[in-house]
Amino acid sequence: MPNDATEDPDNGYDRPSKSQVKRDMLALLELGKQLVELPTDKLKQLPLAEKLYDAIREAQRTTSREGRRRQIHYVGKLMRDAQADIIYQQLDVWENGSREVTAAMHRIETLRDMLLADDAALTRLLAEYPQADIQQLRTLIRAGRKEAAHNATLVQGQDPQRKHYRALFQALKTLDTLTEKD
Repeated sequence: MPNDATEDPDNGYDRPSKSQVKRDMLALLELGKQLVELPTDKLKQLPLAEKLYDAIREAQRTTSREGRRRQIHYVGKLMRDAQADIIYQQLDVWENGSREVTAAMHRIETLRDMLLADDAALTRLLAEYPQADIQQLRTLIRAGRKEAAHNATLVQGQDPQRKHYRALFQALKTLDTLTEKD
């Protein structure tokens, strides 16, 4: 008799194949490894059973290689009863949230560089953010341009000034944050 019972739904065999069960258990083991690497404050935010949380903390404290490996496998075993899909979602939010913040910082840096290079960029910025303090931005841009001109004349080994450059970034970041809250 052929051994394709796992692939034929008409014969009444409705359980996953052994290979699928093994893949699922290995995925839970990998998730457990990720949880062991998390800091305690993030672990507390996850929906973990007390027994699983204690096992993860024990794995974090274990220093011997073999002991840690065994403890991580125990965590993987306990993960079978955990809400893995919710944990995956939260880990994804933490990882992608940092990407979003990084992208926002790069966007603000680009905007700052455009403001320092071109007067028309300020007009475009004010059209996008009508609530912006025009006088403060003009002052920061002017000071940033003077600072950049001074930095261009520095001799090798002298540290450039960045005070107004950073202040303009902070003002743009605050402006962006205020707009997001509205």
